[in-house]
Amino acid sequence: MCEKCLKEEYPNRDRMCLDSGAYMANLKSCCLCQSNQVSVLNKIVSEDSGIEVIMYEHVCGTCQHVISIHNYKFWIEGDYQEYEMDCALCGIAEDSISILPDDPRKASFDFF
Repeated sequence: MCEKCLKEEYPNRDRMCLDSGAYMANLKSCCLCQSNQVSVLNKIVSEDSGIEVIMYEHVCGTCQHVISIHNYKFWIEGDYQEYEMDCALCGIAEDSISILPDDPRKASFDFF
């Protein structure tokens, strides 16, 4: 990870978990060549014990300098889909979404 290329290391992205792409708003520029282009290299998709793991490198599209390593996880836990993201460029985030039609944690209260 290269902190010189980033505006902020590991920004809090709340529930925004990305399995692809890059958070370009957090990129200053490549500290070696000043390019603003980012590419993905060495993408690995694996599954272990029901957990899908995606890992790849964010690199400068011009000089291939490694800017950050992106880690993403997805799994089912009970009635919920769980997501996690950890990346110096894209940030850290977690999310949990019900697989049921109506999420019991988000019951709506209608007042008439």
